[in-house]
Amino acid sequence: MKPAYLLLFMFQVGYAQSPVGIFENHQDIGEPKNAGSVIYNSESQDYSLTGSGYNIWFGRDEFQYAFSKVTGDFIATANFQFVGKGTDQHRKIGWMVRASADEDASHVSAVVHGDGLTVLQRRLLRGAHMRDPEDEIRFTKKHVQIVQVERSGSTYIMRVANPGEPLQEVGKYVQELGSAVLVGLFITSHNENVIEQAKVWNLRIEKPVAEDYNPYRQGFIGSKLEVMNVEDGKRKVLLEADGRFEAPNWMPDGKHLLINEDGSLFKVALQDAKKEKLNTGAANRNNNDHVISFDGKMLAISHHRDGLPGGGSTIYTLPLAGGEPKLITEKTPSYLHGWSPDGKDLVFVGQRDTEFYDIYKIPAKGGKEVNLTFNNGYHVDGCEYSPDGKYIYFNSSQSGTMQLWRMKPDGSGKEQLTFDEYNDWFPHISPDGKWIAFISFPTTINPNDHPSYKRVMLRLMPANGGVPRVIAYLYGGQGTINVPSWSPDSKFIAFVSNSRK
Repeated sequence: MKPAYLLLFMFQVGYAQSPVGIFENHQDIGEPKNAGSVIYNSESQDYSLTGSGYNIWFGRDEFQYAFSKVTGDFIATANFQFVGKGTDQHRKIGWMVRASADEDASHVSAVVHGDGLTVLQRRLLRGAHMRDPEDEIRFTKKHVQIVQVERSGSTYIMRVANPGEPLQEVGKYVQELGSAVLVGLFITSHNENVIEQAKVWNLRIEKPVAEDYNPYRQGFIGSKLEVMNVEDGKRKVLLEADGRFEAPNWMPDGKHLLINEDGSLFKVALQDAKKEKLNTGAANRNNNDHVISFDGKMLAISHHRDGLPGGGSTIYTLPLAGGEPKLITEKTPSYLHGWSPDGKDLVFVGQRDTEFYDIYKIPAKGGKEVNLTFNNGYHVDGCEYSPDGKYIYFNSSQSGTMQLWRMKPDGSGKEQLTFDEYNDWFPHISPDGKWIAFISFPTTINPNDHPSYKRVMLRLMPANGGVPRVIAYLYGGQGTINVPSWSPDSKFIAFVSNSRK
């Protein structure tokens, strides 16, 4: 499947000379002897850079730059790779945050060198000589592919990783560059007679909110619907909105995704991102708990009823084609998470006469609830059947942090699967039964909480347990991957990331 992704993330621009991809402009800085270029491929959403120049060093610079003007805090992340062996080991690519497009401007640069050296460098003042990290603290790491630079106030942080690794902080400076700065990609050859080449992909510039930001009180920020090829890790943006949509569910035809937005459900075509509202009858306050039956015929949803405990989240079922929903759980709150492969049962998280949540099973046609966990002060969530029906996977904070677990369908044989410092939520099993995809929140988050708008990771591990590897770094959280998000062929995952405008 090779869908065309047409709607791309764009910044509001105050000027545009040579726009390329998400960037307002690209140009040579410092008049290098050989002209550089930036080419954006709208199908693969990657960038090809060429550039020359004596260096980015001393009191002035020469390089090719693709950039946008950004105000306030941001998180910029991308994969970088040189093309070819190159001529000079000090050729450079990476992220640059610059006070202006002048050749002697002050800047902070997250740099990958041709010999693998990876370091945060800076020019403190206009026209001043660059500062080598050896002059201060030696922050270096060799041969990385993923580079992230974050600005928080006047602090600049560089994080790096190789594919599969968590990001590692390798540099941090406080520097005044002004509220509005130029942020973008650069390449220089370190040899004025040579042109070097590089590829950049999975590029995102996201504008975060304050740590204590409450979206339900202060408003929701923008959403991007993304699809990722799990094998090569390449991501594409399919759809963007100024407000909130959540929880993409891959539909059985492999050609559409199902998302929730403003209480309704919408089908989104992968071919052209066209949205079509799904008829859910009287259920018009649907949240991000919508799950499709394994046979592709039915849809189960969580819809909020007024005046009931916990906000009145109630489970209903209806035909996937749309129709009037049938009430399944009379008691609330009930948050849906999974169907059994034979279509006979639903599993959900509910709160019943205690302050704690537990996992329950109920016949898909309605009937008696069966309690599968008996919580004693910890939290459980994200319950989902394996495709063979042998296990229910879930997340639990029983061990102190939120980790992934599984149990047999009758609630017996509980087994912990992840053992790390992160807080792991919402295990989703690939249709071929081989993999678990899940979201990992940082250690600073309450293990029992899965808030919106945080730096999170999507990770992948074998369904029977093993060492997880990172497959995506993003700004998101609640609503990113709450529901089963695998394509029917187990090759792609869909998710939602977030950013302020």
